[in-house]
Order: sequence, then structure tokens, then C-alpha cells
Amino acid sequence: MTIEFTKLQGAGNDYIAIDGRDKDLNWSKIAIEMSKPAFGVGSDGIVLVQNSNHAQTRMRVYNPDGSEAEMSGNGIRLFTKFVIDKKIALPNNNKLSIETGGGVRSVWPSYSNGKVASAKVGMGKAQYDPKEIPVLKSENSFSITVKGKKIFLTCLSIGNPHAVTIIQEDVAKFPLTEIGPIIETHKTFPNRINFEIVNVIDRNTIRARIFERGAGETLSSGTGSTASAAAARFLGLVDDDVKVFLDGGELSISWDKDEEIYLEGPAIETFTGSWPD
Repeated sequence: MTIEFTKLQGAGNDYIAIDGRDKDLNWSKIAIEMSKPAFGVGSDGIVLVQNSNHAQTRMRVYNPDGSEAEMSGNGIRLFTKFVIDKKIALPNNNKLSIETGGGVRSVWPSYSNGKVASAKVGMGKAQYDPKEIPVLKSENSFSITVKGKKIFLTCLSIGNPHAVTIIQEDVAKFPLTEIGPIIETHKTFPNRINFEIVNVIDRNTIRARIFERGAGETLSSGTGSTASAAAARFLGLVDDDVKVFLDGGELSISWDKDEEIYLEGPAIETFTGSWPD
């Protein structure tokens, strides 16, 4: 048996999309094997199509270490392109509803030459309650010391947990690959956590680097970008429309009057293939 897949990327965050309907396989093991850069396809994880009783389709997200994530902001845009281009699920009034581990999300695709080229995702509302994130603290903002470095964190959930630090030094100089794994697995975070470091450029622009739970540093992350902008806004540093510049590209984050957050960015197919199960 072979698994047909499509490789896609959005702002440098790359995922393998698979139609997993009616397939009972060890997706955690497959995610580990396929995500390896040299020995597999290479990716930041798998987005898997499954049937849903609550939305038009269901997305499951598997990290390169085999763990399952609740939600991926970039992944859901790529998933949207995959299911629409393959006619697995089609929008209703140009809106596609997708069940995720973080709840049902609405996505509005944009097209070029009859194919999805980008998408806007309703990310819901940011959750700052420590119990909802979750963090083992009474407040969502606190500092921890890692390798002698005091790091002030603002924690929140965007359907998955994030810890964001706003720094003055250039994010490019921050030792993210050294500090990131320690933050991710810190005892304060019972479900582990995604970690973002952010420079605020002005009230509508930030620069971020992202260490994803279960994946390590990635060129981009949709929920990571959303969390970065939301943390900066929570601290009063940015307004309601924010451009997020990442190593892999640029994403747009905005809020409506009801505090709903929207993420917008590209969705690009890179190649297709078959994987021997």
C-alpha cells in the first residue's frame, strides 16, 4: 500500500497533506518517518484529512516527533488548499468550516487561476486564563530564568499553548535553539508549549522567531505569529492590524470589534508524491 501526498508551504512553514479518510494507520509513526529532512519527505509535520460530524471536514495535525497538535494556523491554510483543489470539501458562500483539535475554524480562500492561492483563517479569541492555556501559575505573565537568563513571558492559547517574550535585542541574535527546548518542556507547562521571541518594530509591525512544540525552530508558524501579535497587543504595544515578519515570509494578523482574530497568508503547493506504507 502506498500513501499519496501533497507537499505544501505557507511563508516557509511546510506540511505534508494526506487524505486519511477511511485509512486506519499509525499516523504518529508516519509523521515521524515522512518529516525527516534527509530520509523522508521533509516537513514541519502532517495535516491529515478526516471526516467530521461538526464541520465540512476535519484536520488533524501531527508534529515531526509524532505528537498531535491541537491546531496549526499555517497548516489549516495549506489544508484548505489541499481539500478544495482536490475537491474533497468545497466552500459554502466562500467559507469552509474545518474541525480541529482546537475547535471548529472558518477559512475564507482566495484564488488564482482556479486554485487556492491564499486564505484567511478565523483563529477565534485568544485565551489568557492560565487554566485554559494551561500554565501552572496564577497569572499568564511571569518570568523564568533559563541558563542564567531571565525571560519575561506572556502566555496565551490560540487553540494551542504559547509563551511569548518581547525583547529589545535583535531576535536574530537570540539563542533560540538553545533556550527553546528548555522553555518548551519547562515544568510550568504541563502540555509543553510553543515559544516565540518578538521584536516590536512599530504599532503595526513585529518581527518574530518561533520554536514549535514537537518541531523545533521553524521558518514560520500561523498560531505562533498570531500569538506573537496577540501578546504584543495584550501588552499595549501594537494596534489591531499587524504584519508579522518571519524567516520564511510575512503573515497578516487582525482583530474585529468582537476580539476575533484573523490570520491571512499564502498557501502554495510544491510537489506531490507517493510514500510506501
